[in-house]
Order: sequence, then structure tokens, then C-alpha cells
Amino acid sequence: MPAAVGGPPSTESVGRAVEAVWRIESARIVGALARYTGDFELAEDVAQEAVAQALVTWSRDGVPANPVGWLLTTARRRAIDGFRRRSTLDERYALLAGQLAEGEASSGSAPPRDRSDDLLWDPDRVDDDALALMFVACHPVLSPEARVALTLRVVGGLTSEEIARAVLVPVSTVQARITRAKKTIGAAGVPFALPPAEERRGRLGGVLSVLYVIFTEGSTATTGDSLLRPDLAYEAIRLARMLAALLPAEPEVHGLLALFELTAARFPARTGPDGEAVLLADQDRHRWDRSAIRRGLAAIGRAAALGRGLGPYGLQAAIAACHASAPSVPQTDWERIALLYEALGRVAPSPVVELNRAVAVAMVNGPQQALAIVDELVATDRLTGSYLLPSVRGELLGQLGRTTQARSELELAARLCRNVRERAVLLRKAAALA
Repeated sequence: MPAAVGGPPSTESVGRAVEAVWRIESARIVGALARYTGDFELAEDVAQEAVAQALVTWSRDGVPANPVGWLLTTARRRAIDGFRRRSTLDERYALLAGQLAEGEASSGSAPPRDRSDDLLWDPDRVDDDALALMFVACHPVLSPEARVALTLRVVGGLTSEEIARAVLVPVSTVQARITRAKKTIGAAGVPFALPPAEERRGRLGGVLSVLYVIFTEGSTATTGDSLLRPDLAYEAIRLARMLAALLPAEPEVHGLLALFELTAARFPARTGPDGEAVLLADQDRHRWDRSAIRRGLAAIGRAAALGRGLGPYGLQAAIAACHASAPSVPQTDWERIALLYEALGRVAPSPVVELNRAVAVAMVNGPQQALAIVDELVATDRLTGSYLLPSVRGELLGQLGRTTQARSELELAARLCRNVRERAVLLRKAAALA
């Protein structure tokens, strides 16, 4: 039931308000707290405590006019209480407590007065805080899995339950990863600060790779009975947009954002009414998101305009742009795509890039030349255990009329594939060759 007029808001409406503020502003909140406390783990902990307190206090007193300021001040007071418990002589406590007016160092249970000098918010520093938070969450001392979990928690504002669903592991595993990550950062003495300018570009690759992993899982789920995981993909897009706003002079940031936008533009047409996978050749291109395509093309334009040439993400975005701009599969500029994959293979060589190049070569020069590329991957044992290799090889063999071999490869691909929707497509293709 809705709250009575003039009465306190409903628990449900307060929950939505807290969730919205946290999802949008969590990076800046935790970033500001980490800068002021000098303790990354404490900053994240007291921010979560402030969110829990908001659910109680806002239900009683209403949502404050400045909800972000309320969370910041409440979290800071929790940090001060923690410093006080450690030692009344602690220098950090003295530094922080000195910023509070006489008698205000309380537990944070009472709503703060609307005082601009009682907030942690520094308009000149918030961008740096959010950017520093990304670099800390993606620090090289952490494992790739820990970087993803910590980024989704402290930069994306996701709960442990949401992250567990996103990365397909138990909640306890996510919580353990996040706890270990925060302790590792503390033990390694990682400062909460932007890396020095001379190190920033070298460290940026780690940040971009984490966002790429998150988006890739969202755009084609590794396991499960859903082809797409759009919430995960759109969270990666949101973080990439934030990064592009904070680092406008970095072409690969714009290249990554362009890749995300152009790939996500096809989401509406990639699944049918029952969630079944729809192949590129069968997709209704009128359902593609034209606004996302325009944003993607604009982002790749910004990357190119910076004049350093396209990097790996920019080249992948350029490939996605070829697909997004084509009216059909036959009318796609496959020759340009093959050249772009060749360039990508020089700057970021990988067996997956070679496999994708083979697909483009087949569209330009026919399946025989493409099969030679795929067979080289088989001979060098570079994609063992991946369903992608037998999937492409089966397609090429089918085009060459070698149906028995083609069916065998497609059935192998289906056995290796852990996504129910993609497996169904592979089995349908194999059955059609019977």
C-alpha cells in the first residue's frame, strides 16, 4: 500500500531510491571515502554501512534533499567511529574529526544538517576519484577474476548476489574474492590515487580488459539457457561511458565503447520470441538499435580523430561498424573485414582472431582458403576445448560438400558448447546435413 499523504515513504519506494542512488553514484561515493580515509577496504565497508542505515532512516524521516551527501557524511562518521575505536590518538581520526563541527562525531544515525562544509564532496576531485577507483579495482596485484568481481562491486555498485549471477559462481565465492582482493590491495600498500601519468597508459589496458570481459559475457553467455545477459552487458557499457568521459584523450577507451555500442545494437534481433538464437543472416535488421549504432559510430570517429591509429578495441569496433552499416550479410564489406582482422592479428594476435579472419576470408575467397587457416589452428592445437573451432570448421566443410565430416565437427562443437541456445543452433545445423 502507498504511504499516507504526509506520512513516511513506503519501504519499497525507499529501497528503490537507495538502489538508484547507489547504482549511479557508488563509484564517486567510495572514491571520495577512500581518498579521505586512505583505506580502500574501510571506504567500501563504511559506504555499505551507510546504505544499510539509509534504508532505516529514510523510511522513517523521508529521502533527504541531498541523498549522496547524506550517504557520504554518514559513512564518514562510521569511519571516524572506527578510527576512534582503534585509538583516540590515531592521526587519521584526528585529521577527519577536525573536519566535523563540535559535537557532530556521532554514529551517523541522525540525519546531518544541510551544511556544504560537512560533506566529503569535492567538485574538483570527483572525476579523479572515480577514475582512481577503476585503477585500484583493476590493479595488477589482483587476479583477473578478482578484478572483475571488485570492479562490479565498487565501480558498478552491484551486490554480491548480482555479481554471483553475473559471473556464474556461488555468492560465497564472490564474497571471498572481494574480501581477498581488498586485503591484497591493503597488504600491497596500493595507494588510492591515479597512477602517475607515465604509468597510466600502461595500466589502462588492465581496466579496459576487465570491462571487455564483463561485456563479452553479457553479449554471449558462456553457460546457461539464455543467449544474452543484457544487464551485464549494459553495466559494462555504463562503465565504459564513464571511463570515456574521464579519459577523453585515450583512443582505445572510445574504441572499446564503440565496440560495446555497436555490438549491443544487435541485441534486439539476436533472439526470437522464445529466447532462441537468431543467426546474423536471419536477423531482422530493422530491429537493430539505430541510436546505439549512431553512438558507436561517433565513438569510433572520436578514436580515429585522436590520430594515434586504431588499437585492438578500435579495430574490433571498426569490424562491428561494417556489420552495423550493411543492409544484409551478402552486402557486407567482407573484404574490409578480412583486412581489419589481418591488422588486428598483427597488433593483438590470438587464435580467436585468426578463426574470425577465416570466416571473413571464406566470404571473400571461398571456403577452401578459409579451411586452410582453420586447419592450421587445429594443427598447432591453439584452441583446444573450444566449441568455436569445430563450429567454424564444420560450416566450411559443409560448404565444400564434405557433409559427413561437417556433421561430425558440428556435433563435436555442440558437445563442447555450454550455452543451451547456441548448442541448439549447432545441433540444428548438424541435423540439416543428415
